[in-house]
Amino acid sequence: MVVPAERTFSISELAQEFDVTTRAIRFYEAEGLLMPERQGQRRIYTRRDRTRLMLTLRGKRIGLSLQEIRELFELYDAANDDEPQLMKFVGILSRREQQLQQQLHDIQLVLKEIGQLRGQCEQWMTARNDDLSS
Repeated sequence: MVVPAERTFSISELAQEFDVTTRAIRFYEAEGLLMPERQGQRRIYTRRDRTRLMLTLRGKRIGLSLQEIRELFELYDAANDDEPQLMKFVGILSRREQQLQQQLHDIQLVLKEIGQLRGQCEQWMTARNDDLSS
């Protein structure tokens, strides 16, 4: 979706668009990831806030912590170019990939063990049934 730069959003519009609760959006605001303008009690979200919400949700989906996401935003805000942010992001993604590879390996080992145990149990039940039918 291409959004005009001057377009603003309400909290309920963003919640509906990204299928999150308004409470979640307020939480991300409290964590410093979103910075809407205020008109009294009403929050007014800019295109920048919308993009940050989208990136925050994407980061959470791939397992980044809010701290990691915040660091990336801070790097982007402070840098005149985005190379430092990209380098940091590559490092974060590499660590996350290693964690997931380790988890995948651990899961494969557990599945193998479960299969072996199930096989042993089935053998014991078969032997037991053979003994009872003899």
